[in-house]
Amino acid sequence: MKIEKARSSGQIYSVFVWLALSLLLTPCAFGSETESVILLHGYGRTTFSMLPLQNRLQDAGFMVHNIGYPSMRRSPAELVELLDDRLQSCCGTSPRIHFVTHSLGGILVRAYLAEKHVDNIGRVVMLAPPNRGSEIADIANGSTLLHAILGPTVIQLGTGEDSLPNRLPPPWYELGVIAGIDDINPIGSFFVPEPSDGTVSVASTRLAGMTDFVTVRKSHTFIMRSTDVADYIIRFLRTGRFAASDVPPSSP
Repeated sequence: MKIEKARSSGQIYSVFVWLALSLLLTPCAFGSETESVILLHGYGRTTFSMLPLQNRLQDAGFMVHNIGYPSMRRSPAELVELLDDRLQSCCGTSPRIHFVTHSLGGILVRAYLAEKHVDNIGRVVMLAPPNRGSEIADIANGSTLLHAILGPTVIQLGTGEDSLPNRLPPPWYELGVIAGIDDINPIGSFFVPEPSDGTVSVASTRLAGMTDFVTVRKSHTFIMRSTDVADYIIRFLRTGRFAASDVPPSSP
């Protein structure tokens, strides 16, 4: 009986060892093959605003990194360096890196990819990006008080030719832009040309060299929380187009 118990205990121990090794090794094996998606929130927001989108992308099979950054306290150059540090630590071995951004996050990715040629770059989707500058940023530029409150980045996001968005080169990567046309911001609608999402005009989101473009009836504040928008994003990351194709998209 003792011998049988010992054998039984040994078998159980072997099973536990096998399970432990499986749990340790399996993520590494799959992690080396899984495509990464970098999420970047907008100005004055946090990673919390991107959580619904993070969950959808994870369910679709992507390895998601929801990166936060101090948008109101650092300059664009400092934020680009911070982004570079985060990417080096999270995604250096990823076979492919995609970016999905909201508002200011899209400008930071444009600035980052203007400096860094990422060999394993995938596709980029921008939600409501001020690619031609922001009229609301123009207002902040004319106010010392607003400048002090809003920080060093917002004053570089205006519509002038020397603003950061208008100085950046066209994309060398596949880029899809999703613009909102649901205006629920009464203050923004007074300053921002229509159609707009209440903060960024549709015209400002467009960028020469982009791969695809679509508008949705969503506001600037909540565009990243839409299930329809998430479907568009996943389709573009897999196929390079927002429109549905007759050919089912492959898994990432």
